[in-house]
Amino acid sequence: MNDRADVLIIGAGAAGMMCAITAARRGRSVLLLDHSRKLAEKIRISGGGRCNFTNLHAGPENYLSGNPHFCRSALARFTPRHFIAWLQQHNIGYHEKKLGQLFCDEGSSAIIGMLKEECDAAGVRWLFPCEVHQVESLQTAASTLTTEENPMDTSPLPTGRFRIHTSRGTVCTQSLVIASGGLSIPRIGATPFGYRLAQQFGIPVTRLKPGLVPLSFHPEDWAPFVNLAGISMDATIESGGQSFRENLLFTHRGLSGPAILQISSYWEPGKPLSINLLPDHDLAVLLEQHRDRRQLLHNFLAHYLPKRFVDTWCAQLAGSHLSPDKPLNQYSNKEISTLAARIHRWQITPSGTLGYGKAEVTCGGIDTQALSSKTMEASRVNGLYFIGEVVDVTGQLGGFNFQWAWASGHAAGQYC
Repeated sequence: MNDRADVLIIGAGAAGMMCAITAARRGRSVLLLDHSRKLAEKIRISGGGRCNFTNLHAGPENYLSGNPHFCRSALARFTPRHFIAWLQQHNIGYHEKKLGQLFCDEGSSAIIGMLKEECDAAGVRWLFPCEVHQVESLQTAASTLTTEENPMDTSPLPTGRFRIHTSRGTVCTQSLVIASGGLSIPRIGATPFGYRLAQQFGIPVTRLKPGLVPLSFHPEDWAPFVNLAGISMDATIESGGQSFRENLLFTHRGLSGPAILQISSYWEPGKPLSINLLPDHDLAVLLEQHRDRRQLLHNFLAHYLPKRFVDTWCAQLAGSHLSPDKPLNQYSNKEISTLAARIHRWQITPSGTLGYGKAEVTCGGIDTQALSSKTMEASRVNGLYFIGEVVDVTGQLGGFNFQWAWASGHAAGQYC
């Protein structure tokens, strides 16, 4: 196969399909390529199959990037309301779960079906499964070439900027859009393709790391807490100058849950987490109010915290001067202050994360300093665009990453 297209998009996920729809509606001939046999697997598994497709409160402050202002333009031009209008046109129901998070009533397949239907209606052509072997720049070559794969075909190729060699033939295109995603969840096909291509063209890539990922601890350090696996608690967690209040979940290897996933994108190795385990109360005030009681500390705390956690936490006090077996009326003011500090500012240092296999996103990516915030085009390579997760724009938990996919795909689709 020797093909031609105005626009070739590599990656048929959320960003890629959005870009394809937008470009095709402008009258561009669009070819959408993906190496996977299944379409948009990351959409399919998101939100437990319900697809947290956006967040009503999406704004630049919800994104982590080397250039915090880069995402502002795209987000302003395609908002959550624009995507909601699409759902309404297709009679797809949705609901708000919490904190502005919107989920699809009919499941992720309805979102995928809507996007594919819109692609087909706009005339987008599909090429998957298909592997990309090589990308050539033709911008310094002659505009008329002979196809090497078929010497008998002497018809001129279009005045394209790129020639892409794939497992299913060669494609020449004027605009090449990279929507190949990041490194997260390799079991559904994540690869470093986008980063390698950027490096091929001299486009810098910032430091990569797993984001929205559970945190792990050294087994010996975590041994006292292993029996807490399955316990979920409302907490406020601080690290890297950021703070989130949601549930944290104890696991056999460390900590997970929404609060941990949120902070993981900002946490740096070797830095401690500061956890407030009782954000709605001031333990020092509570103990002072009840210090005339003969009630034991662990029984008192069990009114506010899960009993299994209280038992484990109190056991950690046994080796110190803060005996958990004393009644409340025997604690000094200094001891009450120390107990309160341990509950409200629990300092604990993870040893690492559970890696890309458990991460929902990749932090870092194509350096935004090398891209136009208006068009997503590489400033030094005409016709080359990067969108979605492959770019150094990482959303917080709760639908923000899908909104970036829609917005960046729409931005590139208007110009590619």
